[in-house]
Amino acid sequence: MNATHRLWRWLGLIFVLSFGALGYLGWQIYLEAPPIPKAVVTTKGDVLFTGEQIQRGQQAWMAAGGQQLGTVWGHGSYVAPDWSADWLHREALALQGVLAKAQKGGAALGTADQAAVDAIMREQMRANTYNAQTGTVTVTPERAQAIRAVASHYQGLFGNDQSLAKLRDDYAMTENALTDPKDRQALSAFFFWSSWAAATDRPGETNLSYTSNWPHEPLVGNTMTSSAAIWSMVSIILLLAGIAAMLWLHGGTKHEEEAVAPKADPLFGAVPTPSMKATRKYFFTVIGLLLLQIGMGAITAHYAVEGQSFFGIPLAEVLPYTISRTVHTQMGIFWIATAWLATGLYIAPLLSGKEPKFQKLGVDVLFWALIFIVVGSTATGWLGSLQRAGFNFAFWFGNQGLEFTSMGRFWQILLFVGLLFWAVLLGRALWPALTKPSESRGLIAMVFLSATCIGGFYATSLTWGQNTHYSMIEYWRWWLVHLWVEGFFEVFATAVIALIFTRLGLVRAASANRAIVAETIVFLFGGILGTLHHLYFTGTPLSIIAVGSVFSALEVVPLTLIGLEALQTYRRSKSAPWLQAYKWPVMCFVAVGFWNTVGAGLLGFAINPPASLYYVQGLNMTAAHGHAALFGVYGMLGIGLLLFCLRGLYARSLHADHLLKPAFWSLNLGLAGMVFLSLLPAGIYQAAAAVTKGLWYARSPEIIHSGVMETLVWLRVPGDIVFAAGAVFLAVYALRLLRRPAGERDEAGLAIPAGAKS
Repeated sequence: MNATHRLWRWLGLIFVLSFGALGYLGWQIYLEAPPIPKAVVTTKGDVLFTGEQIQRGQQAWMAAGGQQLGTVWGHGSYVAPDWSADWLHREALALQGVLAKAQKGGAALGTADQAAVDAIMREQMRANTYNAQTGTVTVTPERAQAIRAVASHYQGLFGNDQSLAKLRDDYAMTENALTDPKDRQALSAFFFWSSWAAATDRPGETNLSYTSNWPHEPLVGNTMTSSAAIWSMVSIILLLAGIAAMLWLHGGTKHEEEAVAPKADPLFGAVPTPSMKATRKYFFTVIGLLLLQIGMGAITAHYAVEGQSFFGIPLAEVLPYTISRTVHTQMGIFWIATAWLATGLYIAPLLSGKEPKFQKLGVDVLFWALIFIVVGSTATGWLGSLQRAGFNFAFWFGNQGLEFTSMGRFWQILLFVGLLFWAVLLGRALWPALTKPSESRGLIAMVFLSATCIGGFYATSLTWGQNTHYSMIEYWRWWLVHLWVEGFFEVFATAVIALIFTRLGLVRAASANRAIVAETIVFLFGGILGTLHHLYFTGTPLSIIAVGSVFSALEVVPLTLIGLEALQTYRRSKSAPWLQAYKWPVMCFVAVGFWNTVGAGLLGFAINPPASLYYVQGLNMTAAHGHAALFGVYGMLGIGLLLFCLRGLYARSLHADHLLKPAFWSLNLGLAGMVFLSLLPAGIYQAAAAVTKGLWYARSPEIIHSGVMETLVWLRVPGDIVFAAGAVFLAVYALRLLRRPAGERDEAGLAIPAGAKS
């Protein structure tokens, strides 16, 4: 017991220190972020852009689709370009042309003359002319001419210039993405500023831009920094050392004898309470949202080949790429979170043995509130995007244009309230178990604390406003995406699984208590500050590269033992005949271990070091990691929890388990197919292009719509079909539970197992 208390104290200390460091580094990002000038002017005093236009341009890009329509500084979708890299390359070429024409009057340049032009262009692009006193950035007349030419291109692209129709189709863009010419001009100002920060040297530095020389662009001297190379080597050394230490500790620690499985299922006689029964509709909704996500994913992937059509059908007129991708990514978060929320509501009365008054009413109210949020945010986002409803509507009700957190602020506030309400429902149901001394009280406390963090930390989605600096938006967005989804939800789910195994008699409660606290310590030690690896190149100081690379490497260390835990889990499932009833929930937990090692571990660390991410940020390497980790880990975990809860909510005779075998294997094999036959090879092919010519080239139509890339897109089809078949098998399994069974029924129509308690 003393050892467990020490672990809890270490957990509290690491929690406080890590978040203190993360907050301090956020303050440093705020102080050192690329400045937004009051004006961009020529040496002759002509105003090209104003600060208000830059901020309005940021809002315009968000309203037009934002991170669902290309990327800025590498974060977003992959069919349209990275606009900062694209502008940078176009401006460099345009400035070369202007300087060459001025030098030779348009005549061909010799090698020496071309080298001189290149040097002048690079010097002008890298020179930091920001004056903090006046708040202005000054450019030469030649550069101003190049800027105007590039701005004209973007204004036509986001308008209806017919000469750019083919390019819009390549980018999966619709005409008049921005209908107001002033918005298109402002958009050009924002894109210019994002590329200016990417190429301009920081004050007092040489060959080090605000984005640490990202993206790779040889024309302007943007090459990987020595800092990125050094800290990548340090992170690899620490990873190897951490793995060795973890294996040494694991091998040298005296392991307790495993619990002997009971002769009969301890949960067989459990009778669901009214609030537990009320969670059934959550799980059916989970499967519906999964099917919707798959459908939107198929459409979104196809737009990489036909930018405006779906097998010749002009689908983009009513469902453009920006909307289909938004729904696809958002539904993934919705159904996984719903599965975990419902599991918490189901298991809480099971653990405490008591049903709080009005608990069922609370579960019902929360369900319909969540349905209102999901349907409402999806509908307003879709209609707002189609109608070009404007900045304010997009921010408050429509699509904010931020990946994985795109819903309008109104819906975010409602979801925040809903999550707090869920934590209250969970807490009041768990309270009897929390106040009663028992071996499993530590596990129950971990469930409750992580649930409280899930509700409380969603407040980070409310931290940015319409005019917040883009660097700070990214900082807070990754608090939500990394810490909320990948952090506290994972701690919650891990604790729930430990409790399930404890209640089934497969794990000793005392051992599970210590293990879950120790695992949480190790995870949060790397995971909290590991958030910073998403922020290497988003206008942040060099300290972000140092801290982010080190702690993201440490974040991978505990994943090395996940495979061993998965093997142990599988062995436990064979320890008693009655465990056959839980085979497929347990197999889902085994799959979580596999994908944690492969998707989160191997594919994650393949892109985490700065030297790697410098070249592959914004390419399909990220998508390969994202699909394998998000569905493989969190999705399979959600499905495993769903199957466990349905096992207790419906009579054993109703479960068509023969449907779960093809569902399980189809989902996992289909996921492997789409990742390893399509996304990963595509990412490697793009990475080669980024290394040789620059990121602009890796994201250009020449690469995205090359024969190789389009073939790799089509190679997703087999995996997608197998994966979709798995989801259909899962849906059929769930529908079969609605059959009317013969035999005794309770007041809700639920069949009562023989020998069940009344």
